[in-house]
Amino acid sequence: MRRQARLLFAAVVLLWAGALGRDMLDAWIDGTVLPPLVAETSVEVLDRHGDLLRAYTVADGRWRMSVAGEVVDPDYITMLVAFEDRRFYDHHGVDPIAIARAAWQAALNGRIVSGGSTLTMQAARLLEDGSTGTWAGKLRQIRVALALERRLTKPEILRIYLERAPFGGNIEGVRAAAFAWLGKPATRLTTAEAAFLVALPQSPETRRPDRHPDAARAARDRVLRRMAGAGVLSPSAAEAAMTERSPRSRAAFPALAPQLADRTRSELPQQSPLRLTIDGHLQARIEDLARQAVADRSDALQVAIVIADHQTGEILSSVGSAAFGGDLSGGFLDLTRAVRSPGSTLKPLVYALAFDRGLAHPETLISDRPVDFGGYRPQNFDGLYRGEIRLREALQLSLNVPVVSLTNALGPEQLVAALRRAGAQPVIPEGRAGLAVALGGVGVTLEDLVQLYAALARGGEAVTLTHGGPRTGGTSGSETMVSEVVVGDVAAWQVADILLQVPRPAGVVGTGIAYKTGTSYGHRDAWAIGFDGRHVVGVWMGRADGTPVPGAFGGELAAPVMFEAFERLKPRVDPIPPPPPATLLLPTAQLPQPLQRFRGDGGLSDPDRPLIDFPPMDARFAEDTLTVRVRQGTPPFTWLANGAPVLTTPLREGEIFGLGIGYSVLTVIDAAGRAAEVRIEVR
Repeated sequence: MRRQARLLFAAVVLLWAGALGRDMLDAWIDGTVLPPLVAETSVEVLDRHGDLLRAYTVADGRWRMSVAGEVVDPDYITMLVAFEDRRFYDHHGVDPIAIARAAWQAALNGRIVSGGSTLTMQAARLLEDGSTGTWAGKLRQIRVALALERRLTKPEILRIYLERAPFGGNIEGVRAAAFAWLGKPATRLTTAEAAFLVALPQSPETRRPDRHPDAARAARDRVLRRMAGAGVLSPSAAEAAMTERSPRSRAAFPALAPQLADRTRSELPQQSPLRLTIDGHLQARIEDLARQAVADRSDALQVAIVIADHQTGEILSSVGSAAFGGDLSGGFLDLTRAVRSPGSTLKPLVYALAFDRGLAHPETLISDRPVDFGGYRPQNFDGLYRGEIRLREALQLSLNVPVVSLTNALGPEQLVAALRRAGAQPVIPEGRAGLAVALGGVGVTLEDLVQLYAALARGGEAVTLTHGGPRTGGTSGSETMVSEVVVGDVAAWQVADILLQVPRPAGVVGTGIAYKTGTSYGHRDAWAIGFDGRHVVGVWMGRADGTPVPGAFGGELAAPVMFEAFERLKPRVDPIPPPPPATLLLPTAQLPQPLQRFRGDGGLSDPDRPLIDFPPMDARFAEDTLTVRVRQGTPPFTWLANGAPVLTTPLREGEIFGLGIGYSVLTVIDAAGRAAEVRIEVR
C-alpha cells in the first residue's frame, strides 16, 4: 500500500514538472501512439420500433454493446460522473486536485483512501487493458489520458468507458450489463438500478450479484449515500432507492425471432444494427402461442408461424419453431422456409384462375363424380361424391374432384406460373407439373404460401414479403415491391368471399377472416392460412424431419392456432373490401349460359375452340375502347372483361368500352362453352 501511495505522489510531481516544461509536455503528449479506439461490439438485431430482438457476443465470447445514440439513461450518466469524476467536463484528462488529495491521504494513512483516476484515465486503462500498479503503467495511463483529451471530445471519451467497463464475467459496458443483470435496456433505469451499475465496475468480480448479492447491494447503497451527500439525490430519494430489491441472478439476453435474426445476420454480415420489420411485442406473443401449441406433446411436433401486412409486404412476426434449441424436434431449424407439400392450400388459387379466365363463376355448377384423367383418378378426402354442386360449395368443402377438373381445364402449368407470379418458388417433382399439383403435389414453404395469400388478399396483385434484410432483386428496405398481377381483382375478391364462409373449427368464431386449411399426404403437414383486410397469417405444423404425424389435420391442428394468432395480433379484424364494380353477383340461373355449368376443359383441347386474334396477349393501349376479334369457335360469342359480361354478338368482331386504367383479362366464350383469354393493360 505504501508503494501505491508513493506512485500517486510521484504522479503529482510529474504533473508539476510538466507545468514547468510546457513545450516538452506538449511534445510528449502529441507523440503518444494511441491504441485502437474502436472495439468490436455485439451485432444487434432490432425490431421495427428499435427494440432489441437479439444480440450476439463478439469474437472472444464477450457481451459488448455499442452506446451510439441515446441508448443510456442520462440519470445514470449524471450519477456516474458525480461518483467517479465530478470534474470530468473541466479537466484535461488528469485531475490534479483529485490526485493531490489521493496522494496526501495515502501518505497520511499508508494506504489508498480514495482514487485519483479520472474517467479519462479509466478509459485509457480499458483501451490498453494495462496495469496501473507500476510506475510505468501509471505513467502510460496518464500519457494516454492526456492524448485522448486532445484528440477526442468528452462524449467520445465517455463512450469508451460506457462500452468497455467490466461488469463481471463476460459482460462489458453498461448496455450489456443492464440486459445481463437487470433484464432490461439501459435507456430507462430506476435510481437504484443506476446506482448498482455505477458501483459494479469498481470491483466487478467481488460484487457480481449472482455470486455475491450482499456485496453488490452494499456497494449500490454506498453509491446512493454518496449521491445524497453530493446533492445529486435528495436524502429521501436515496433512502427510497435503498429499499428496492437488488439483482441476485443473471438474466437472459433477448432472443426473439432467433431464426430470422440468424438469417438476416448471414445476409448482411458487416452490418449492425440490423433493423427488421418484426414487431417485438407481437413476436413475443406469437412465440408464446407456438410454445403452447406443442406443449405436453410427446410426438416431436413443431410449429411455424408467419404474420405479414399484405398491404406493405412487411413481415410482422416470424416463428421458425416452437423453441430455439438443438433437440430432436428441430428447434434450430427455420421451418418457415422448409419445403413441404401444401395439401389443399393451393385450391383457392385454382378457383381464382378459373374465375379470372372466364371458365367458371362461384355459382357455376360442377359435377362431383368419379373421373379419370388418363389414369389419374382423384377422390375426395371422405370418399364421397356429391353430384352437381356449386363451385362456391366445392371450395368451402375442399373437394378434390372439382378442383382437379378445373386444373385439367386450365393446365397445371398455369397454376405453377401463377405461383411464381405471386413470388413463390415452387419445387416441381421430376421437373414437370401434373394434375396432382392442385392437391399438394408440389413443394412450397410457409413463406411462399403467405406470399400467395397476400396476393389474393390485396386484389390479386403480388407483393414481395420483406423482413428488413436483402430481398428478391437485390432491393432492401421497407418500401412495397409490387411484382405481377396474379389474378384479376374480381377473381381475387370472389375467392375471398368464398373463404369467408369456410366452416370454423369447433369453438372458434373467426368472423371476418377468409381462410383455408390443408393436410399433406400421409399427415406429414398441417396448414392453415388466413387473411382479413390488412393482415395474412400462415401456420404450419408437423415434424421437422418430415415423418407423418398420425391424426394430424390442418382444420383441427393448425386452424385454431391461426385464429388465436389473429386474436393476439389485434383486437378486431379489418374488413375485406367490398366487391369490385365489375363483379357479377348473380345466382346460377341468371348467369350467362356458358357460365351456368362447367363443361370439362372449357374446350381448351378442342382444335375448333375460339382463338382471340386481337388484342394480343399483354398488349398495352392508351385508350379503353378496344376492337376485339375472334376466329374459330361457334357463334354467338360472349365477351367478358375481368369476369363480367360486356358484349354478346353473333359476329367475330366487336368493340368493348370502358375498361378503365390498369390490367384487364378479356375472355371470349363461344356457344359450346369453349373459352379463350388474353391479358391487356390500359395506360
